[in-house]
Amino acid sequence: MLNMDFSRNVTIRTAEQEWMPSPAGGVLRKPLAREDAERGHATSVVRYEPGASFKRHEHPMGEEILVLDGVFSDETGDYPTGTYLRNPPGSGHAPFSKEGCTLLVKLHQFDERDRSTVRIDTRNTPWLPGIGGLEVMPLHEFEHEHVALVKWPANEIFQPHRHFGGEEIFVLSGEFCDEHGRYPKGTWIRSPHLSQHHPFVDQETVIWVKTGHLPVVSGKSPLPLREKFAGLG
Repeated sequence: MLNMDFSRNVTIRTAEQEWMPSPAGGVLRKPLAREDAERGHATSVVRYEPGASFKRHEHPMGEEILVLDGVFSDETGDYPTGTYLRNPPGSGHAPFSKEGCTLLVKLHQFDERDRSTVRIDTRNTPWLPGIGGLEVMPLHEFEHEHVALVKWPANEIFQPHRHFGGEEIFVLSGEFCDEHGRYPKGTWIRSPHLSQHHPFVDQETVIWVKTGHLPVVSGKSPLPLREKFAGLG
């Protein structure tokens, strides 16, 4: 197992990790969290070399993908940089990449009732205004789980806040900061239930962020991302 204690903070600067082989030739991985070698809960950065493919497989508890660069493909279409995908529990596909691509991939982490298929081209989706100069792009929500992109203008300071149900961040550009450190592009951060921080940025920064999805013991319902960053709650 790797980083499966959800009560602990985890920070990984993926640019400093080495690529590891997968069962498919030409498909490499940087594991971030993993329950077992080739099954169960997993979060990884995945790279398809040009022309690489993976044999058809099923997702019994869903698959979530953010295309970081290149073009990712399967029998349902071609998905360029910036595409956000959700393949629901019970779905399957045979993925490949003609030109190569890099992905953030999360496996086996859906609520079994969350059956939505999601395809969002974030390059052509409007940003919504948030608190101060923040801009928010909601991507998905199901009950307590909320996923979005958040764009931070240079020198933005956000209010201190606590993470009900935890928070997970992947830095897509710029440098995200809080009182605990500085996190450049490619950094993955997972903060547990009821953790807290006071985030800020010095330069324009875009992050992928998910909240409310980690184990919770008790407490009131989490504040949705659209309200947390838009100041509507």
